Amino acid sequence: MYGGKLMFGQHDDQQQPDDNNTPVVSVSSDTELTNKALEATYSPEPVTTSSPLQVPDTDGLLNIKQEALSQLSPLVSHLDQNPKERFHTLMMMIQASDNQALIKAAYEAASQISDEKEKAQALLDIVNEINYFTHPQTNDK
Repeated sequence: MYGGKLMFGQHDDQQQPDDNNTPVVSVSSDTELTNKALEATYSPEPVTTSSPLQVPDTDGLLNIKQEALSQLSPLVSHLDQNPKERFHTLMMMIQASDNQALIKAAYEAASQISDEKEKAQALLDIVNEINYFTHPQTNDK
């Protein structure tokens, strides 16, 4: 022992050094230390919050979505995207906002896709979107 102090600043007056003047260290097991730490921090009372759980404000989210889409429309040309990615971005915007004005840009992006199979699918998607906008909506009841 070094002046009654053991490693880690613990004090143990009951332990005596052996004949070689080597300090004797008493170490608790990891489980014992962990249990003591948990006991010191455990509170049996349930934790409560000051406000009840909030239900998502769907109208608020839809308003944010519409604002984001309207701000994105003039900026979409600034995105670093290949024609296929640009087409998909524009189609997402068209479908999310029913914005017919973006169809021409989506068509132009689809026309620039180099892979013939992907280009054909993109052009078909454009035709389907145009059909959606030009056919009267019916209520199936």
